[in-house]
Amino acid sequence: MDWSFASDNSAGAHPRVLEALALANAGTVHAYGDDPSTGRAVAMLRELVGADAAVQLVATGTAANVLGLAHVLRPWDAVVCADTAHLLNDESTAPTAYGLTLIGVPTDDGKLRPEHVARAAAVIGDEHSPQPRAVSITQTTELGLVYDVAEVRALADEAHRHGMLLHVDGARIANAVAGLDVPVAELLAGVDLVSFGFTKNGALQAEAIVMPDPALGERLSYTVKRGMQLVSKGRLLGAQVDALLTGGLWLDNARHANAMARRLADGLAGVDGAEVALPVHGNHVFTRLAPEVHARLAARYAFHEWQTRPGLFRLMCSWATTPDEVDALLACAAGA
Repeated sequence: MDWSFASDNSAGAHPRVLEALALANAGTVHAYGDDPSTGRAVAMLRELVGADAAVQLVATGTAANVLGLAHVLRPWDAVVCADTAHLLNDESTAPTAYGLTLIGVPTDDGKLRPEHVARAAAVIGDEHSPQPRAVSITQTTELGLVYDVAEVRALADEAHRHGMLLHVDGARIANAVAGLDVPVAELLAGVDLVSFGFTKNGALQAEAIVMPDPALGERLSYTVKRGMQLVSKGRLLGAQVDALLTGGLWLDNARHANAMARRLADGLAGVDGAEVALPVHGNHVFTRLAPEVHARLAARYAFHEWQTRPGLFRLMCSWATTPDEVDALLACAAGA
């Protein structure tokens, strides 16, 4: 079974990341992230977001999402998110382990809008209801769409109007930045908390919690320690992020993944019995498949029906996907 289109997590680490890890492994440096590689990574993340941000590196996206939100929420607070959100559907009970209450909002396309925030905020002040304190959006969304600069800004403004914070689950933020071709700081204007993803984009295992306002992130390292994510050999996290950010490798990887998804979508559009069901903004391709096409593909490739949208199948491209691999899938779909 070929897992290459099942998930962008299925790809390995980029060679430059492995080289950086080998170099970082030599010699001795201070532990717990007090090392040159981590210092460079943090400095570059701060430059990207255009602020003297609070930054903590962690090993998983679940940790970045849950610990970042847990740091800024009180016990009676809640997080508003789309009903398709990874945070709601795929983090299992990790949010509840940190007392996070999640409010899933039904949407047509997996994107929250200001009116969703306004409706959720109606219960603020009612002690009988969880108090919406954060709005969480995914960039790119679970259905492969991006929030553009204006959409993010509008959500931030609406959230702040109600005394709420805006969180971005940026597991695929590189694909969004590459697809929109805008500066990171512009796309994140008004955002209070970012889970900045690297593992889906060429890292072995590294993510970042980024809070542009350092006051909001005061003592963030304590929350990370409590969450068992303060890694003693922190340089091995820092080296991965350093390697991906240096020279823009993270965006090169994302542009390639997006281009492969576009190639796949264009090819599927010409296959009888295959329909590209949603716009391709990043590295997702959602398709509807006739039974015979599905049978051909399922015999060779691992992929699945998307849990929140029955009848849609998700195919993913990564930094490591090659044109030949895309073309081979298209040939299989066509019965060639």
